[in-house]
Amino acid sequence: MSPERQAARLGRWAVASMFFANGFVTGSWAPQVPLLLSRFDIAETIVGLLILIFGLGALVAMPTCGWLMSRYGSKSVLRGFGAVLGIVLPAVALAPNLYLVIPAIFALGGVVGGMDVAMNTNAVETERQLGRAIMSSSHGFWSLGGFAGSATGGLLIQGTGHVTQSIIVGAVAYLMVFAVWRWLIGAPVETSSTRRERFRFPRDPLIYLIGIIALFCMIPEGSVLEWGAVHLQRSLGADIGVAGFAFAGFAVTMAVMRFMGDGIRNRFGAVRTLRVSALIAAAGMLMAGLASTPLWAIAAFALAGIGVANMVPIAFSAAGNHQGIASATAVSVVTTMGYSGMLVAPSAIGFIGERVGFAVVFVALSGFLLAVSAMAGSVRRADFNANAG
Repeated sequence: MSPERQAARLGRWAVASMFFANGFVTGSWAPQVPLLLSRFDIAETIVGLLILIFGLGALVAMPTCGWLMSRYGSKSVLRGFGAVLGIVLPAVALAPNLYLVIPAIFALGGVVGGMDVAMNTNAVETERQLGRAIMSSSHGFWSLGGFAGSATGGLLIQGTGHVTQSIIVGAVAYLMVFAVWRWLIGAPVETSSTRRERFRFPRDPLIYLIGIIALFCMIPEGSVLEWGAVHLQRSLGADIGVAGFAFAGFAVTMAVMRFMGDGIRNRFGAVRTLRVSALIAAAGMLMAGLASTPLWAIAAFALAGIGVANMVPIAFSAAGNHQGIASATAVSVVTTMGYSGMLVAPSAIGFIGERVGFAVVFVALSGFLLAVSAMAGSVRRADFNANAG
């Protein structure tokens, strides 16, 4: 095996560790959210605004990260975000009042979001050097980290307190980051002309079409996360214990399929994989909206998770391999568009669901996924020719 090929294999596991660390911190933040009510004696509406501030931090950092990578490359920028990943959650936990927790939450969202762009761009570079897809399984490691963080977070807070939990989370994140620090792929961000370019918003409309695909994929994902349990409770009469399985079923199948997704895409191609995945996801969302019992709705959300799992990774690979645009620029644009669906759209969906019912909302969301299936031809650049090693 050539040294370049060996470096690419090590880089593959290095970027996977970064995905896990990012997901672990994000998942560990979730159990901290309910504590904001008692820590600062605020209402649920204010907590909702704080969550929005987290999203705004991410949306500000994502295009900024694209500009940084156009100058310094994904390896350096990913290292930079990784170097501060372990301190942002403790900053939130240690904030003594509402005035200080607001910038801390904004910083947490910014670091998590900016690192997300950098590690997706780095994964694209690693895919090129390996000559095969790794994006879906990289997102699988993020899901695994998110599950680990959320599953242990509540127990740690209960047993040690929220400050100690945040410090433990920071220590684990740093362990994951610095253990692989040296193995990250160091290739400069390239364009078709093999030279770096300054960051600017691209003129090619196709990259924005790919961004719309990512947006239409992530709106349903964010909707299940925020409103799936509410749908089971209000529409189908489930108790809180059963309602929690709405997103759990979705998340488990999504994580499993992400680890299988690279092999599926390598065999059947990105376009076919996206088209079929979108149809499966649309069927799941439609069934969830039409379900007459909580059990059927949970099964439907699990089916939707199978479909949604590999759609966003394919969109990111298509962006990073788009000809004529720097990978850093393309990935930052598509990531920002996609994550706006995850972070902002659920608020509007909640407003609509309160008035027409969440069953109608989930039926309507299946239409977004049918549109993705129709646009699947736009991601053919996710299938690339191996030219390394």
